[in-house]
Amino acid sequence: MLTDLPPEQLRTYRFDGSEPHDFDEFWTRTLDTARTAARPPRLRTTRTGLIGITTYDVTFSGYDGQPVRAWLRLPRHSPRPLPTVVEYLGYGCARGPAWLPTLWSSLGYAHLVMDNRGQSSPYGAADTYDGDTAPQTGGVLTRGLTSPEHHYYRRLFTDAVRAVDTVAELDETDARRIVVTGSSQGGGIAIAVAGLRPGLAGACVDVPFLCHFRRASHIVDTYPYKELTDYLRGRPTEIEQVFTTLSYVDAANHAARATAPVRFSAALMDPVCPPSTVFAAYHRWGENTGGVADKAIRLWEYAGHEGGGTAQLASHKEFVAAITGAPTRATRRSG
Repeated sequence: MLTDLPPEQLRTYRFDGSEPHDFDEFWTRTLDTARTAARPPRLRTTRTGLIGITTYDVTFSGYDGQPVRAWLRLPRHSPRPLPTVVEYLGYGCARGPAWLPTLWSSLGYAHLVMDNRGQSSPYGAADTYDGDTAPQTGGVLTRGLTSPEHHYYRRLFTDAVRAVDTVAELDETDARRIVVTGSSQGGGIAIAVAGLRPGLAGACVDVPFLCHFRRASHIVDTYPYKELTDYLRGRPTEIEQVFTTLSYVDAANHAARATAPVRFSAALMDPVCPPSTVFAAYHRWGENTGGVADKAIRLWEYAGHEGGGTAQLASHKEFVAAITGAPTRATRRSG
């Protein structure tokens, strides 16, 4: 069943949330501190058995210089420097095994998959702690809601920006051709990075989480947004403080600062990330920089939180090739 507004109303729906007056100062200070504390990344070759792909176990400096893990996969026979895809993961997801996924590296891109600090699920636990706290299942959305300085997503968004910083500095990658991508939580992170780090070649954002928190908490009764409902039911006097904190991480506010070409998707039957919250971020993309942006959104009518699945991925593949220049294969010498 449809979970939100009909398509004609989604096309005109606009974000009606708040934006803090010190939003830019807050994030500039946060990122400056992380970059000052950063150390050179460590890359260790990992055996995977994959033919044609070299995989590195990467540790880079994220929030406040804290170590963050990632996989970096490089195609062996594509000419350098490589266009790069930086991928962010869904809520509760971890970077997983070293040999998955391989689509982007198989197509000739450098591909970095960032771990989600402190997150875990039945599908695996992150290799990255949240400071001194081991990964947990669920609950990170409400971690530190009393202030933006302590909120969990301040740390995760900083990690995500530093992931782009890290690949941009590698000899084998082209800093001018970096695309960020993600679905659900990963989509929300990709929006935030596009707003926080200029110079990206593009972004692919699918059924994003972390958009227009207050509306989402009003119209869905599913996790992760239901974590906010659970939290506020027991703390009714903290409602305004909670949504003030969340305004610093709301992807709709970050989208207003983004300039890179972007392709969004939303699903009409999504019970997790309702499409109106996605459109709230989409319509703000580029708003603070003149409102002129190369952006488009695909609306999937008979889809839930899986969105367009492989059909959407195929569309992203063509988009990324167009904005970065499709990678070419070096000819292997015979004999």
